Amino acid sequence: MRAASPWRSAARTDPGKVRARNEDAFLDCPQHGLWAVADGMGGHEAGDIASQMIVESLADLPAASSFDERVLAVRQCLHWINRRLGQELTVSVAGQARVIGSTVVTLLLDGRRGACVWAGDSRCYLWRGQRLYQLTRDHSLQQQLMDQQSMSAEQAREHPSARALTRAVGASASLTLEVLEFEAQPGDVFLLCSDGLYDGLESGGLGHALDLASPGEALQRLFDTALGGAAKDNLTAVVIHR
Repeated sequence: MRAASPWRSAARTDPGKVRARNEDAFLDCPQHGLWAVADGMGGHEAGDIASQMIVESLADLPAASSFDERVLAVRQCLHWINRRLGQELTVSVAGQARVIGSTVVTLLLDGRRGACVWAGDSRCYLWRGQRLYQLTRDHSLQQQLMDQQSMSAEQAREHPSARALTRAVGASASLTLEVLEFEAQPGDVFLLCSDGLYDGLESGGLGHALDLASPGEALQRLFDTALGGAAKDNLTAVVIHR
C-alpha cells in the first residue's frame, strides 16, 4: 500500500478572455507525485487533442519501482505520443499536412528527489527561501536568440517570430526532451504553468502568490491577477506544496 503523499496540490485551467476553445490541459496527481501542464500549439488545428492525449497517457502510466524508472517511463511515454501524433493523427487538409502538437512540462517528486521533463515553453518554477527560480528554459526562438546571439530578453522579444517554438510534442519526427533533476527541500513550492499564465504576471506577482499558505489560495491569486489583465491566451497552472 502506497504511503500518503507529503505533497498537496491544486490545479486550474481557463480559456482566457479571447479564445473560444481551451487547448490547455493539466494532470494533478499528488498521490503518484506526478503533475503536468500541456499547451496545444496555438494556431494549429486540434491542439486540444494533443494536450489531452499527453495528460491522459501520463495519468495511465503504471507504477514504477524506482524514481529513475518513473522518469524514464515519462520520457518514453512522451516519445510514443510524438510518434503517434506524427504518424497516425496527421492528415492532409487541402493538400497541406496538418500539424497536431503541444508543449509539455512534467514534474515528478519522490521523497527528496525531483525531476522536470519538458519540451516547449510551458514552465516549472520553484519558490524556495523567498526566492523564485525558473527551473525550465523555454524551447522558443526568443530563448534561442538570447542564448546564441546574446540578445536581451527585450531585444529578442521584438523578433517577429519570437514566440515560435523550437521543440514541442508532435511538431517533428524527432523529439528532444530536456530533463532537470534536483533535490527537493521542506517548504518548497512548485508552479507548473502555460505561457498564457506567466505572460500575464511579473515575477514578483508569481512569488507573492506562491508565498500564500495553501495551493488553492496561490492558484486563486494567480488567476485573479492574470484574468485582471488582457488574458489573450488560455491559462493553466498547477501549484504544489510540501
